[in-house]
Amino acid sequence: MGFFKSLFGGATESPEEKKREEESKNFDVLKYDGVRALNQGQAAYAVRCFEHALELRDDLETRDYLSTAYVRIGDLLPAYEQLQKLAEAQPDNQQILMRMAEVAYMMEDYGALSAACEKALLLDNENPVVHYLYARGCAGQGDDVNAIAMLTKAITLKEDYADAYLMRGETLLKMGDVAGADEDVKWLVEHISDNEDILLLKARVEEAKGEADNALLIYNKVIELNPFNVAAFRGRGALKLAMGDKKGAEEDMHTVLELNPHEMDGVNGEYTAEGTEDIAQKVQQAYRNNNPFGLG
Repeated sequence: MGFFKSLFGGATESPEEKKREEESKNFDVLKYDGVRALNQGQAAYAVRCFEHALELRDDLETRDYLSTAYVRIGDLLPAYEQLQKLAEAQPDNQQILMRMAEVAYMMEDYGALSAACEKALLLDNENPVVHYLYARGCAGQGDDVNAIAMLTKAITLKEDYADAYLMRGETLLKMGDVAGADEDVKWLVEHISDNEDILLLKARVEEAKGEADNALLIYNKVIELNPFNVAAFRGRGALKLAMGDKKGAEEDMHTVLELNPHEMDGVNGEYTAEGTEDIAQKVQQAYRNNNPFGLG
């Protein structure tokens, strides 16, 4: 009897089979609607699609997409949790651990960042990016010595690793090793032209070397390249103040406040551009608060 039903199209699906087929169709629709939304910049809608899809079926690729969508909307902890599940399912996948480290960095969870990098290095100790990410974790925890070691290893593995040179130069300057920072800056300037971050570091190094005029010219160049670079105005203002140009320092701080009104938070309550009687004192205090290298 069953044979004839099958032959002449009379076979019927069980309720369970129909339910599974319907769920499979719905999963596919939700997943690929989410992918399309993600590609079109509609990350919030993509999150909803992927979440509903995972309610129907546990799928690693969908979790991967969901982690990306969470990052796009700034929901970092759920993104990290999705990556953890992927890492549990694929413990030998170094790329997942590197993404975990990157998300942990965005969360400023440097312990989690370092833990992810340690696991990644056990899989491949010759990946320069992992050493660079690990350096970020070390620096975030105040361990500048190990940060330098990790960055040096990254550069050894990848001789043209500009980001590692830049971070190492910044860290060396912070530690007071002006000569070491200068060497990294020279390499960067030789290989990359007109990069704002590199020029800012060069200006700070020149300032630390006592070459105030050179530093001022470099700050000017950064501002010519990008008239909205807050760090350049802040650095130039601090340098002008150290050179005795109080008026120029005040002008630069006014610009900093225009570009970033929260700059004066914690200095002395409200600040108005129309003027206060102790503007010079406030400018000096603001520069001290925002001068991590202790220059000026």
